[in-house]
Amino acid sequence: MTLREWDEMPDFMRHDEVREYYDILKKHETELKFKRLMDVVLAASLLFVLLPVMLLIAAAIKLDSKGPVIFKQVRVTQYGKKFYIWKFRTMVQNAESFGSQVTVSEDARLTRVGKVIRNCRIDEFPQLINVLRGEMSFVGTRPEVVKYVKSYTKEMRATLLLPAGITSRASIYYKDEGEMLKDAKDVDWSYTHVVLPEKMSYNLEDLRQYSFGRDIVTMLKTVLAVLR
Repeated sequence: MTLREWDEMPDFMRHDEVREYYDILKKHETELKFKRLMDVVLAASLLFVLLPVMLLIAAAIKLDSKGPVIFKQVRVTQYGKKFYIWKFRTMVQNAESFGSQVTVSEDARLTRVGKVIRNCRIDEFPQLINVLRGEMSFVGTRPEVVKYVKSYTKEMRATLLLPAGITSRASIYYKDEGEMLKDAKDVDWSYTHVVLPEKMSYNLEDLRQYSFGRDIVTMLKTVLAVLR
């Protein structure tokens, strides 16, 4: 994984606020190459090992409710590129047509199987394919939908210097995000103006202190958080 030259960055990212983080990451390009190598090897290995489990989950989803097994949604990753994130479907079909794009605790749109696999975080397994395709990394800022990316400050756009991630420190600290938002009068407003800025403060700090070793620690902490 290498960074584009600064002059090749998208116009919406070429700001002094982003350049600060760019210069930091540019010093870690060797580590970024190891990061991509780890992503490919680990994602391929996990897909091989988890395939039987994923087939059982797919069958359970299909038997539990109508709709596709895989939920696809447009998200934003490195350099503002749009891609389809893959997840096991945890909600009723067409859930986005009658609710927020943020899922809250005890969301009425969740299916029976969906509640279980979401609580165990195994609905994220299909994102291993996103990692193999280079659209995501194991560690990085969680990919947001387009409407929330449009609310990013100039500094927040620095998180788009690297591919979006399956996990991050912010993901660990805000793993109960749905519980935090369940009583909000306006879920979208609360997420955009309260939760998102708080999460971004962690994501930006991780960019400032980037190291491959720090990624490994984040992955281990994620495993422990899920097990708890």
